[in-house]
Amino acid sequence: MITSSMEGFKELDSAMKTIAVGLEVVGVAVIVLGVLITFAVFLWRLVKEGGMEELVHQYRSDLGKAILLGLEFLIASDIVGTVAVGPTFQDLGILGILVVIRTFLSFALELEISGRWPWQRDQIGKGS
Repeated sequence: MITSSMEGFKELDSAMKTIAVGLEVVGVAVIVLGVLITFAVFLWRLVKEGGMEELVHQYRSDLGKAILLGLEFLIASDIVGTVAVGPTFQDLGILGILVVIRTFLSFALELEISGRWPWQRDQIGKGS
């Protein structure tokens, strides 16, 4: 009876690791595809419209959005890979550091994209 429940935990552990790796692959793919697609759109707009300054601003905004989306998948992967599989204090510490770093990157990208911190969105319609 104990061995069958232990085998169940091994299967669950394996499934969670597979899900975490899948989320990592999706996150990396979103970032890579985002870079390729936004660059192709940038070149297409440059040929069609011209006006380099506005196009560069739009390119950076679009690229930042793709990177943010990819980071969200990578954070989800870290959480699934660490918390769902019997974490140790060291695993939780590493997860905490990764989430802090990726959250800081997300905030910096949001500031770059919109010119505001994420918590300032509500102030847009209030005249601030």
